[in-house]
Amino acid sequence: MRVERDSMGEVEVPDDAYYGASTQRAVENFPISDLRFGRTFIWALGLIKASAAEANKEMGVLAPEVADAIIQAAEEVMDGRYDDQFVVDIFQTGSGTSTNMNANEVIANRATEILGGERGSKLVHPNDHVNAGQSSNDVIPTAIHVAAVVGMREDLIPSLMALAASLRAKADEFDHILKSGRTHLMDATPVRLGQEFGGYATQISKGVVRIEKVLPELEELALGGTAVGTGINAPGGFARRTIEIMSRRSGFPFREADDHFEAQAAKDATVMASGALKTVATSLFKIANDLRWLASGPRTAIAEIRLPSLQPGSSIMPGKVNPVIPEAVMQVAAQVVGNDAAITWGGANGNFELNVMMPVIAHNLLQSIDLEANAAKVFKDKCIDGIEADEARARYLLEQNVIIITALVPKIGYDKAAEVAKKAFAEGRSVREVALEMGALPADELDKALDVRPMTEGGVVS
Repeated sequence: MRVERDSMGEVEVPDDAYYGASTQRAVENFPISDLRFGRTFIWALGLIKASAAEANKEMGVLAPEVADAIIQAAEEVMDGRYDDQFVVDIFQTGSGTSTNMNANEVIANRATEILGGERGSKLVHPNDHVNAGQSSNDVIPTAIHVAAVVGMREDLIPSLMALAASLRAKADEFDHILKSGRTHLMDATPVRLGQEFGGYATQISKGVVRIEKVLPELEELALGGTAVGTGINAPGGFARRTIEIMSRRSGFPFREADDHFEAQAAKDATVMASGALKTVATSLFKIANDLRWLASGPRTAIAEIRLPSLQPGSSIMPGKVNPVIPEAVMQVAAQVVGNDAAITWGGANGNFELNVMMPVIAHNLLQSIDLEANAAKVFKDKCIDGIEADEARARYLLEQNVIIITALVPKIGYDKAAEVAKKAFAEGRSVREVALEMGALPADELDKALDVRPMTEGGVVS
């Protein structure tokens, strides 16, 4: 162990740790879960600290050699070399101060080493140097937004677009297959299997648009507001220049907050982003659940499609294969909905000039992004791409569907059509046979009116 000191006194820290006294206190104070901030959030912290050091060097706040050492150390944090040094629990002080200090101390001690000093000597100081012009109160909300933008742009949106494309390809492949529509889980007028898959593709495509709509608010950063939004101790132009550097380094169009008081006191942008993620989760759940139903059986239920067989489905029933990927996707959706509830409640707890539930907002938001990105990829690769249609089964079920009588309503009226449908259902006979027997229409007109394909194309079947 070595002894490090902070404003509260001396603390013993492991010799091999890059973090210091403040981080060690947090480790001891918050033994609550095994949850820690992930790769993207740590990368965002490194980006902020490297960019701030570069801006402070330009503005003469930091000596060039100190700034350069901080930049190198922060870049190493961005590269993931010290992820194991970010040891503070998610459930901690609501501002995330412990995690900001964790970053400051790791970078300061590594920068000290780069300059030839010893860890703990504070040759590079975590507060005076690494945190110059900053506060936890503007760094942590900035890191949340940066990490969310990166996760959405680099992982989630590409995964969703690939899923939508796969669904669209299946819509084209299955466009010729006629089948029963279903509403309320009951037989309805015919549709094409391709139309169902086209609807799924559009759901996901609209989800991408919804995600894209929240990005401009997430790209607005709180950095520069320091403690309460006034910008105290941040030199004029510091935030603008630091954010310019962050944009250059990351390739994303970050900009300074329009109102620093709003940016630090409220987390409405994250609540809105979570709402978009929840909507995508709802879409994923609906599609996955539909596929379970459509593939159900395979002998005694709908079974109009076949999902890829991936693993044995039962420890007791030989030969059973379950829809494991849709079920996994549905569980992801449930988790994202739960995360949204936590984010919403966290967003409501902004008191005066600061939200005090930022770590849990960050964790849940970034987890939702990661889960949806990964689930969409698995859904596409292991399920959607391999779906096959059972055209004969779809045709057989459609032939049993008396609701095709709907196409006769404009010609014979609702009441007469209902009479035909009830008789056909009760006697287990076809609609055409019963309608002809009852003299509803001549045979040639019945054949034309009961042609199923036109029923899927809209309008009145002539």
